[in-house]
Amino acid sequence: MKRLALLLFLFVLPAQAETVKVGSKRFTESYILGEIIARAAGDAVHRPGLGNTGILYAALKTGSIDLYPEYTGTLAKEILRMEGNPGLEELNRVLAPLGFGVAVPLGFNNSYALAMRAERAQALGIRTLGDLAKHPALKLGLSQEFIGRTDGWPGLKAAYGLPFATPSGLDHGLAYEAVAAGRIDVMDIYTTDAKIDRYGLRALEDDRRYFPRYDAVLFYRLDLPGRAPEAWARLQKLERRIDERTMIRLNAAAELQGKSFAQAAALLDAGSSQATSGQRTFLSALFGPDFWRLTRDHLILVFVSLAGSIAVGMPLGVAAAKWPGAAQLILGSVGVIQTIPSLALFAFLIALLGAIGVVPALIALFLYALLPIVRNTHAGLEAVGRGMRQAALALGLSTRDRLWCVEVPLALPAILAGIKTSAVINVGTATIAAFVGAGGYGERIVSGLALNDNATLLAGAVPAAALALAVQWGFEFGERRFGWMRKAAAHARV
Repeated sequence: MKRLALLLFLFVLPAQAETVKVGSKRFTESYILGEIIARAAGDAVHRPGLGNTGILYAALKTGSIDLYPEYTGTLAKEILRMEGNPGLEELNRVLAPLGFGVAVPLGFNNSYALAMRAERAQALGIRTLGDLAKHPALKLGLSQEFIGRTDGWPGLKAAYGLPFATPSGLDHGLAYEAVAAGRIDVMDIYTTDAKIDRYGLRALEDDRRYFPRYDAVLFYRLDLPGRAPEAWARLQKLERRIDERTMIRLNAAAELQGKSFAQAAALLDAGSSQATSGQRTFLSALFGPDFWRLTRDHLILVFVSLAGSIAVGMPLGVAAAKWPGAAQLILGSVGVIQTIPSLALFAFLIALLGAIGVVPALIALFLYALLPIVRNTHAGLEAVGRGMRQAALALGLSTRDRLWCVEVPLALPAILAGIKTSAVINVGTATIAAFVGAGGYGERIVSGLALNDNATLLAGAVPAAALALAVQWGFEFGERRFGWMRKAAAHARV
């Protein structure tokens, strides 16, 4: 009877609600919208600052996230390569066979535009995008994504016949400082940016109607409403809740008033009366509520990947030392891996594994940590004197015993130096893992870049640097301790 009662209890027990995975891009508004969506959904997790459109779309396709805030113009031009200015019905007709949909228009249009300082534009008589063609000496500072987008710089340049060469990419947040200081003349903006008025910029009129509408919507997997019906019903209540003025106010709370993205998102319900000013300080950002979570994530990334590198790198170093014919291939391979740019390797692994987050980050860090371990193991074994090898041979030791009882202990200082180098390098490289949603101190660095906020940047960079120093000191202490114990053991044997 007890078993029957237990079965009945389990049968009638309501199924646990599925956690909705929300993504966002690496700029202020997307961070805030991601927080708003996660709050509205209820049982949801927000994976912030995952990168540009391509990475978010890849994450959506693989199921790493269930939805993220997107814009109709981006969907039409950048993802679907559609002409014109399609509405939601037309977008859904094309997206449905792919397993995606768009819904819940949030209520505002955030278009691209080019902007100049108002007094500079006034002095040169520039009012429209077409007027730029008359001033080929102007210096442009455009974001990396805008330069590469189908609906960005290449198409805009062709549509207006602009005489400018494609400039080097400049982070969106830093571009505001550059245009205010006069280092650049023209930058790309989002029309809901909070800094437009603060820096006295003029958005140039799109007189040829090049840019489509960029209405904010939810871009989601079609199976989401069926998997999480309650969360989906709550998300419907966001429809038309955010007009352009409200979005500018929320952006200003994060960029100008020093609020976190979560605090800015909360203002949607709290109202404008709660938008009191305040400035983020370094100490408040450093010891924020996310400090221990980010520390845990960073330590996991560093030491799990390092353990894998040791397990693979030492045997590879031994193989390179014992089989000279394989040395060039092994050392050359790990050396080539080290030359691959970090973000390029992360992007390749995302495409290869069909996932974002911790797994591709751990694999990338594992690969980067191989070179010092392999090279130092090889160099340490090569440095073992011929006399020591012959002495071990004279004692009748087998090849395996000679390696592990004589050669590896003699090479151990060099091997440990390689492991220490890999650990320190991994601490720094792990900050880039935040670009693929793997967490760690890099989350703060990415957020600080989006906000152009030095306090947040330093709150991520300083603990990462401190951790690198702590790791180095820890290894040096271990080497001294190990050396003292080894000497004591040698004296005891004597």
